[in-house]
Amino acid sequence: MLRKARVFWPLLLVMLLSDCASKRWAETHLVELSPEPAVGEFLRWTLAYNQAGAMGITYGAASRPLLVLASLIVLVALARLYRAGGPRDGALAAATALVIGGALGNLIDRIRWSGGVVDFIDVGIGASRFWIFNVADTGITLGAAMLGWLLWHRDKTSSSGEGTQKISNG
Repeated sequence: MLRKARVFWPLLLVMLLSDCASKRWAETHLVELSPEPAVGEFLRWTLAYNQAGAMGITYGAASRPLLVLASLIVLVALARLYRAGGPRDGALAAATALVIGGALGNLIDRIRWSGGVVDFIDVGIGASRFWIFNVADTGITLGAAMLGWLLWHRDKTSSSGEGTQKISNG
């Protein structure tokens, strides 16, 4: 098995399964929009359902089908990026696994019912709070940041005349 596959598949499955399990936990144990302190007031569990996209972006009645379609397009693009990576490209495999696993977790919520994506992680201080999010959103954010750094580093190396370099150290 290729090194990138040994990184990609386990990480994708852990991301997806932890997202699905944590969302089921939230729906079973939390009351919607009723914060439960986890780490003081800084980290709370607050069950919410998000019918919009990231950071509350909405497209009205067309939000659900447009977000499902956008997710599918992004998943295809990420799969192509993963396949284009070298056989030992573990860093690229990890980054794409995080984003794909997270995107699949949120896509499952959008497809399974019209209520929206299950969110429950509530971070902030007092009235200054971040958007309520979930494990999938964390994977998407971390994976996208990794991808950005990896692709920027690759482009920087290519444009400096050093030739093409693999994205990972492996």
